[in-house]
Amino acid sequence: MHMSADIHHDSSHVDAHEQHTHSSPTEKSEKTSSTRSLILFALLVLIIVLPVRLFIAKPFIVSGASMYPTFDTWHYLIIDQLTYRFEKPQRGDVVVFHFPQNPSRFFIKRVIGLPGETVQLNGTTVTIFNDEHPNGFSLNEPYVTDENSKESQLVMELGNNEYFVLGDNRKASADSRYWGPLEDYRIVGRAYLRLFPFASASVLPGAEHYDEVTNNNE
Repeated sequence: MHMSADIHHDSSHVDAHEQHTHSSPTEKSEKTSSTRSLILFALLVLIIVLPVRLFIAKPFIVSGASMYPTFDTWHYLIIDQLTYRFEKPQRGDVVVFHFPQNPSRFFIKRVIGLPGETVQLNGTTVTIFNDEHPNGFSLNEPYVTDENSKESQLVMELGNNEYFVLGDNRKASADSRYWGPLEDYRIVGRAYLRLFPFASASVLPGAEHYDEVTNNNE
């Protein structure tokens, strides 16, 4: 009798434990639904965010002083990767590109010379020669401060798919003066938004359109 009672007690204890640990059908259904929702959300993120990240816009954090004072280290930008699929970069655009001598690195510079043009640097003056201005015109560059200017002597002819790019801080920029023209296929996109610092947040930050040029002998 005593042994039988022990067996009965143990059996009751096991039954109670099983009832406590096994989930009800409702709980199982809720867990399955939650898992499905999580998977669907992850897929939605991949479908929407990934194409945007790869083909439309990407974040870029400025590192270094080559574009100072227009941009400085830790400025947070959004790069527009879509526009240049439909139109060409324009003079004055601020672009991000793969560094020709090390494509794994990204540089940010300003477009100065366009395909087919000849760029001349004489002292601190930049002169552009093209079909429209065969005698050349000099750029007015308000973004280059006196303390960041640097004298150079250079003449460069650009091919049909080449751009001449410079940093706004001419004293601290590795640009087309040193490594040559930038091929169009290396360009990732243009600086479209500056989100940080908040006080400098803007659309198309740093873009210059050169409405006023000085003609030379025209």
